[in-house]
Amino acid sequence: MSRLETPPLDSLTSAQKKVHEDISSGPRGGVYGPLGVWLWRPELASRAQALGRYCRYDSSLPPRLSELAILTTARHWSAEFEWLHHKQPALDAGIDPDIVEAIRQGLTPAFSNDDEQAVYNFSLELQINRVVSDSTYKKAVELLGQGTVVDLVGVLGYYSLISMTINAFEIDAPGSNDLQL
Repeated sequence: MSRLETPPLDSLTSAQKKVHEDISSGPRGGVYGPLGVWLWRPELASRAQALGRYCRYDSSLPPRLSELAILTTARHWSAEFEWLHHKQPALDAGIDPDIVEAIRQGLTPAFSNDDEQAVYNFSLELQINRVVSDSTYKKAVELLGQGTVVDLVGVLGYYSLISMTINAFEIDAPGSNDLQL
């Protein structure tokens, strides 16, 4: 049981109802997990879901690289809910199952695509060291472009917020007992 659930629909304020409608009518198709927790503060929910919509659906990162960054973040934070919701999209976007499994196990994946290696290295360095080395930064800009590196940082920041919310409020994922993240 999560520490804090989505507020009951029949008790939502007008501001909460507006955000709930904005989220559920968008590409996510529903309000669940950390988005539901954020409804307790509709101003946060509104702004965070707008950022999340951009990071997930509109950034310059192709889905394959975005999902790789999200899985790396979910693993870094041990956010099982996030892992569960992004494992299949990562596979569907073209991330090799061996890479997904290595990340899940906390192992270093063997990449055959330079852009995936660059995203993984950048993501891991920034989250673990809180900085990115010059060589990692230069490689990411060379392969992705400056603007896409900015979007990568946005994705990492947003999914760190998601993961922190998941962990702080102990948001359960259906089937999370089987994930062994």
